[in-house]
Amino acid sequence: MTRIISGFAGSLTIAVPASDTRPTSDRVREAIFSALDSRDAIRGTRVLDLYAGSGALGLEAASRGASRVTLVEKSASAAATCRKNAAIVLKSAPKVGAPVVQVSAQSVQGFLAAGGEAFDLVFLDPPYDLGESELAAALAELVPRLAPDAVVMVERSSRSVEPVLPVGLQLDKRKNYGDTTLWWLRGS
Repeated sequence: MTRIISGFAGSLTIAVPASDTRPTSDRVREAIFSALDSRDAIRGTRVLDLYAGSGALGLEAASRGASRVTLVEKSASAAATCRKNAAIVLKSAPKVGAPVVQVSAQSVQGFLAAGGEAFDLVFLDPPYDLGESELAAALAELVPRLAPDAVVMVERSSRSVEPVLPVGLQLDKRKNYGDTTLWWLRGS
């Protein structure tokens, strides 16, 4: 189990899929959202959570004021967990101005290739065993789906190499948290 840290759903506990996921720790999520809050990069944004797992990153953004959140998870059981967690979080949402949360049970590549709306804030927290070439391909497919000045956060093992960035994305900063490294990227 994990919890939503702040916002209208603060302190709510959400489920974690039984297998094949590695939830972002509360400490790392707190650091991510503190940095996003200081940039005023959440309120009113369209958020995309790729490799969503439990949906904790996207749902934290919803709780803190994102207007629209899309959780993408190809595992059927994890996508079902995302739906349950979204329902739990949305029960606490204000009646006026509640975020829209959508779960897409498909691969990241399939979702991105389908085209559609642009996103202001994107989380990529793929399984640590996802190959670097697959991550690079996902980042390249993501670029056309980014709004101007979008913020993209990639979470990987601290043993992973820096992601290969396509044209349209640039490194903003890198931060280590024990076994986890965050790469903050900006659309260009």
